[in-house]
Order: sequence, then structure tokens, then C-alpha cells
Amino acid sequence: MADQSANPLLLEFLKEWWDSARERSSKGATTYKKAYDSMKACPLTFNHPSEAQQLQGLGPKLCDRLTERLKAHCTANGLLMPKVSRKSRNRLSADDLSLMNPPPPAKKARKSRPYVPAHRSGPYAIILTLSSLPEGSSAGLTKAQIVEQAQEHCDSSFTAPLDTSKFYTAWNSMKTLEDKDMVYEKGRPLRRYFLSEEGWEVAKRIRAVQELGILPKDQATNITDTARKSPAVAADFRHLDDIDNLSRPSATPLVSEETGNATTMQSGQQLGGSVTDKFGTFAEPRTRGFPSKPDFVEILSSPEPPLRSRPDPVGVRPSLDPSSLLLDSRSTSIPRQREEESPQRNSGDSPFPPTFQPIELQPGTFTVQLILDNREVRAKNDREYIQHELVRSGINPIVRPLQLGDFFWVAKCKDPSILVRHGEEGDEVALDWIVERKRLDDLVGSIKDGRFHEQKFRLRKSGVKNVVYVIEEFSMSSERILHFQEAIESSIASTQVVEGYFVKKTLKLDDTIRYLARMTLMLKSMYESKPIYIIPTTHLNPHTYIPLLSHLGRTTPNISHNITYAAFASLASKSDSLTLRDVFLKMLMCTRGVTGEKALEVQKCWKTPREFIEALEGCGGKKEREVMLDARLGGKVGRKKIGKTISGKIAEIWGEG
Repeated sequence: MADQSANPLLLEFLKEWWDSARERSSKGATTYKKAYDSMKACPLTFNHPSEAQQLQGLGPKLCDRLTERLKAHCTANGLLMPKVSRKSRNRLSADDLSLMNPPPPAKKARKSRPYVPAHRSGPYAIILTLSSLPEGSSAGLTKAQIVEQAQEHCDSSFTAPLDTSKFYTAWNSMKTLEDKDMVYEKGRPLRRYFLSEEGWEVAKRIRAVQELGILPKDQATNITDTARKSPAVAADFRHLDDIDNLSRPSATPLVSEETGNATTMQSGQQLGGSVTDKFGTFAEPRTRGFPSKPDFVEILSSPEPPLRSRPDPVGVRPSLDPSSLLLDSRSTSIPRQREEESPQRNSGDSPFPPTFQPIELQPGTFTVQLILDNREVRAKNDREYIQHELVRSGINPIVRPLQLGDFFWVAKCKDPSILVRHGEEGDEVALDWIVERKRLDDLVGSIKDGRFHEQKFRLRKSGVKNVVYVIEEFSMSSERILHFQEAIESSIASTQVVEGYFVKKTLKLDDTIRYLARMTLMLKSMYESKPIYIIPTTHLNPHTYIPLLSHLGRTTPNISHNITYAAFASLASKSDSLTLRDVFLKMLMCTRGVTGEKALEVQKCWKTPREFIEALEGCGGKKEREVMLDARLGGKVGRKKIGKTISGKIAEIWGEG
């Protein structure tokens, strides 16, 4: 594609940036795409990237980036860098200019200031912390690691709001950095954060300003008045273009406030005892979570134990018999670096099953509580009826949106920092009980539009062992009841027999509320008298979560393993952890008559939508397409069988056009 362009090298650079921005879901992807399309359509050959400013979508800043990229390319390949031709535009004919459709001359705009976070603010601390990793590292940092390491660089708290009437902490500034494309995140359910190219530019310049300030070790993050008065930092700190001079390797004279004598600082001088490069970044990782030692392995899937000694949290202690937690004797022979590779990059990279030590919550350190989905209401004008009736029954529920189900139970820690001290998020542990409430009219509607099968599919993927369907009677016309009676009975029977879920029928909402209250008391007596074992989130992966639970059930049948509620919500989300396989299955199930079992059989034969479409296109004609699925899967038994009718429907949707 690039060979057909008049400027293939510049087009290749733009394509590279565009692809990188799309991978990070960056807002800059639109800008790069516009510039790429404009460069691709241009019939003229440019002698220098600065001439590309005549095109739509390529401004001075982007052309400067192309110039720097071309310089690096020429240097690496031993080529001469083209020179800027001032008369190049005058040599272009009027026809050429009309082909390029140059934008109308814009008004002289005020020079925009690049974003730089305020000193010792939340964004400032987060950028400094993320810049402690080597540039280009695939490890990233989790929220818990960032909060622990960034606090020393910030005046505001990352865990508690400054004012009791507010809910915002320094961590909320992460949203600002993501909106400005300074930081991006990857991985589910454990999110890891990385600096983007723009974020690294800001981090290097902040480090450069730090390098110029001769400060005590315990004040290495402060920028003193001496550094501000330095000739190299005469301009305002927020003008990044002027701060570029700070990164030059030449010596910079500084005046000490205490002695008044001039001193000299070379690039590479130590800052707080660590060697820095010309940008002020550390030559080696230098944070509390990343000690420098020869046999150090980067944290990718599980945090290293803290370096400083501290007593075990109250009520939390490691398992008494670590040998019983080895899930597979073969895993001990796997090299350490292989063991700790990131599961979110590729599920095949990390060994399965993983070796881990569960977090143990002792009885008395938590309480079992019911979570009520805030969308579960009696009527539009009576939204709090269920909550009030539960309170009258002695159950004080937590009301918030649920990713899955209508009622869910968690073990809530009495000390909110217990799980945080173990590198986890939140203070709740998901229990293996969930309730889906269906009123009779809602059940009929969900059967008609396919939501009923989709919900059962997501429940099966969630890994929750005990699923309860509550079916409430509701007054419906006799004609409608007769029309859907068979479908209702068939759906209830399949839920019990095929999925193995428990179905509870109630006459009215009040009966459902009393059932939930009794169930909450039962779960309190079941869980609050024994310890809870939690799988560390670093060992969870959407691809291996269900197999891991099955393996644990076989190897340690007497121990029930749970996960944090934050990890459960991410795994159960409709969009957070969706893979291409999940999207393909959901697309197939949109066709009337295609159940989850049938969709799974299709996906086993054709792994991706593209592979499936290519198979349909490879058929000889329309009739062959219509019977393709029937010929391949018509011999299946029971609900997995795909007959000619459904085969024709799928072929019509996927194979036409």
C-alpha cells in the first residue's frame, strides 16, 4: 500500500503511529488516520517533511515529528537528511495545489501550552511513579503499586479524600491522564498502567528539572527557587519547549543557596544516590517495589513481598500448610521468569495451573452482606420498596449496580485496608451465591428477545457455583399464558436440568424478599464461622479462570476459593473482558434459534468471524452455503444439533452481501 504512494516512507511512519494509537484506544488515532489518508491521496513527492503542511490533517507539530523520525531513519541507514527547500512551494503549479486541496489560511493562533501537571499533584505523582519503569517495559504497574509508590510525590492522599464531604482522591487524576493520552491501561481483571509516548516526554522533562535542583535526598521531588532562577530554567516551568534545553549533556552552572558558590552538574550525575541519564530518568528501576539486584525478575503477574518488615495484618495470615497449596508438582520446575509472565498478554505464556499462596481472612474479620442491584425496583415510582422491606427484615443491603445478577453476596472486611495491604483492590470478597429474579412477564420477554439465554451464558462464564433463579407469579391474560405456557415450562426445565441451577417459585415480591432475608442469614452462618481463601488477582485471567476453579475443586475439594469483588465485577462485565471468541458467540446468538450450545459448536469449527465468513464464501453457491452448517453439525446430538432451517438462517445473515 505504501509503495503506491508518492511518499511511501512518510506514509509508513504515519501508519506506524496510527496503529500504535489504535492499540492504546487513544484519541489521537483519529488525527493520525486523517493525516494518513491525506498523505496517501497526495500525488506529489515531498523533498522534506515540512512541505507536507500543505495537506489537510498535517500541522507543524506532526510535520516536526515526521522530520525527527526521518532524521533517525537516515542516521540508522547511513543516508543524507534532505534539506528544506524554501522555494519548493513556489515550484508547485496551481493544478498541483488544487489536487492537494490545501486548507484556507488560518488565523494566527496563540501558541498552546503542552499539559504539565502541577507540582506534587496527583498526575505529577502518577507520571513520576510510572516513569520509574524502563521505557518500553511490558510490566506496567497496578493501582495498588502506583498508590503505594506515588504517595511520597503527592501532597494529597491517594486513599482518603481531603474533605469528608467529597469523594475524590488523588487517584481520580488517573482519568485526567487517560483523557489526555498520557497514560493507557491494559489487562483484565487486573488493570496495569503504562506511560504513552506523550507521557514519557512529560516525565523526562520533569526529571530534567529535578536534575537541575541540588536538593537533599529527602526532598528530591521539590523544585527549589535556585533551580527556577537557573539560566537553563529561566522560563516558566510549564513551558515545555523552553525546558528542552535542560536535557543537553553540557554542564550547567548552579548557585547553592547555602554557600553561594557556583557548582557544576553533568548529565549522569546522581540524584538521591542513583545514576541518571541525560533526561534525568533512572538508568535502572529505582522504586520500593522494584529493587535493583542481579537476579531481579520484573513483577508481571504477582507482587514481590515488601522489603521492609512489618507484622502480619490482624486477622490475616498465610496458609499454615504451604505445601498443600502447590497445585501441580510440575510447576516447581518452571523458571521464575516464566512463572511470573503477564497473563493478560497471552494466556499461553504463563504456566497453568499457577502456583500461588491464597490470602486468608480469619473469622471475625469480615461480615457477609447482601448487594442489591439498584435497577431492581417494585415500580418506577416506588424504587426503594425492596431495600426498605429488607431493612425491616433485619437485613441492611448494599445498593449499587451489579454487573451480573440481581442479588449477590460478599464478605465485607471490617478493616478496609486488609486486602489493600495484600495488593488487592477494595474491601469485599465475592461469594459463590447469586440470585437472578424474573417476574413471569419479564421471563416471557427475555425468552422472546434472547436475553434469557444470554444471561445464562454469562452466569456460566462467571464461575459462580450456586445460581438461584427466582420466578415470581404475575397476573397475565389467559390468552398470553396459554400462548407462552409451553415456552415457560420448557425454559424452567432446561434451567434446572441442563444448566443445573436452582429455581425458586414465589407468589409475589414480598415472598421473594422474605426468601432473600432467610438466605442471607443462612450464608452468614455458613461463612462467618470459618476462614475465607482468596485467589490473588495477579493469577486471574479471563481465559484460564474457569479451568483454574475446576482444577482447585479437584485438588483441594475441602477448601472453597474466592476472588475479590473488584476482580469478579471485571470478569463478569459485558465489555471489560470480552474476547474475540466471546464477541463471535454473541453475534451468532443474535440469530433466532441459535442457543449457546449451538454457537459453541460453530465456534469450535471456525475460530473467528473472518474464518467463518471465508468458509461461507468458499462454497460453490447459495444452496451449498445454506446446508454447510447442517452438513458439518447436523450429526450432533440434542441441543448441539444444527438443522437445515437454522443453517439457512445463518447462511443468509453471514453469507449474503
